[in-house]
Amino acid sequence: MNLIPVVLTGGTVGAGFALLIRELLQPQPALGPALTRSAPATLTMPEPELDRDEVWGRWLLARLERLPGVRVPTTNLALLGQRPGQFMLKKTALAALGLLCPVIATIPWIIAGVGLPFYVPGVVGLILAALLFITPDLSVRDQAKRAREEFAHALSAYLDLVALKRAADAGPAEALEKAAAVGEGWPFLYLQGALRRARLEKIPPYQALTELAAEYNLPVLDDVADIMRGSATDGAAVYKALRARTAALNAELLADQAAEANTASEKMTAPGALLAVLVMLLMAFPAVIRMLTV
Repeated sequence: MNLIPVVLTGGTVGAGFALLIRELLQPQPALGPALTRSAPATLTMPEPELDRDEVWGRWLLARLERLPGVRVPTTNLALLGQRPGQFMLKKTALAALGLLCPVIATIPWIIAGVGLPFYVPGVVGLILAALLFITPDLSVRDQAKRAREEFAHALSAYLDLVALKRAADAGPAEALEKAAAVGEGWPFLYLQGALRRARLEKIPPYQALTELAAEYNLPVLDDVADIMRGSATDGAAVYKALRARTAALNAELLADQAAEANTASEKMTAPGALLAVLVMLLMAFPAVIRMLTV
């Protein structure tokens, strides 16, 4: 029997599972893309030439975005520093792989002389294609959720710094800029870019923070903008408001972490119970066999 189709089928299916596992593992974003998205587009270098993947991806996006159910999470992609064209190209490639895998998997059956109805690989392929098509959306959603949680933790420290600068009689814009200049992570780089743009465009800093919050869907940043909007009148009141918002944000983050830890603990209950049952069966197996063979 010719083994070449079997080897090709196994390699294709293995490559598909490898791509699926890589998407599900949700690797941490690289530092390079995080730094490139650290400032608003108006302050960054002109957009470089699009590579081949992005060109093909945008071509697919222009033709597929009209279809129902096909959407691109532009806000989450912008937050993660990913391009919509490459995102759509990945979705299409995974869907094509899911559509072809069942068809290729039937080749060994055909070689062995086992006939299958033609609709079986077609239906299975459509199901796999649909599942793999939405896998990048789920991955981007989870990565964006973790990025927003990271931004909230950084904003808690930023609020403390702004309150201290404001208590030292620093002006509103000065307090925001000096506090942002202390940090080096990507959330602080976002804040630095927004405040730098506000200074260059002669707009209030709280307006730049509001626009940043709307651009990347960062609701925790709206509170800072609202508090600093009234900072020109009463510095002491602003200081107390910033400290109160910091305490409330820390309480929210701790509550979220506790809920996440409880959820993780509950997920471990079933595997632990299954392991206990397996141990009991292994311990009882010799006695049961002895009773049955006597």
